[in-house]
Amino acid sequence: MQWSELAEQNCSFARTMSVIGDRWTLLILRDCFMKVRRFDDFHERLGIGRPILTDRLKKLVAAFVLTKVAYQQNPTRYEYRLTQKGLDLYPVVIAIVHWGDVHMGDRKGRPVLHRHMACGNDFDPVMVCSECSAEVSPRAVTIRPGPGARDPVHLPPNMPAPLRKRAARLADIPPAHPSAQCVKLLK
Repeated sequence: MQWSELAEQNCSFARTMSVIGDRWTLLILRDCFMKVRRFDDFHERLGIGRPILTDRLKKLVAAFVLTKVAYQQNPTRYEYRLTQKGLDLYPVVIAIVHWGDVHMGDRKGRPVLHRHMACGNDFDPVMVCSECSAEVSPRAVTIRPGPGARDPVHLPPNMPAPLRKRAARLADIPPAHPSAQCVKLLK
């Protein structure tokens, strides 16, 4: 699969990676959440080449993750602000920061702390179920085809055959198609 084909995949993760899946874009987003908005500030903080920075900012604006807002006239200069779509990436960014704090930190501790303004405490991000508010971990979740499922290859290979067949029907893929038979191949 080519990088340019990710946006066309029937997989939310692949489509998301088509927008934010390179290191410079993630670092730009990190800085956006720290209220960095101007091109020169991104350039100085990240040490990124101007052509690469220009490309990543254009890509984020085209994907409606950022919006350009003029802050100066003659010459016109812009700052980049997170849209609602961009703000919705906060859980992703904070989860990556937390992973780095836990697995990549040094002995002195975290380089940055995050304080919840409502209660005044520093916090760690926790993922909870939207229905019951219980903490969610990988072992406490099962995956099943959703209403937009079109390709069984993006489902877990150990998914029960009836669910895999349902996803194949949704995709109009014959059950004999190799991607619909992943379970049999792995057994």
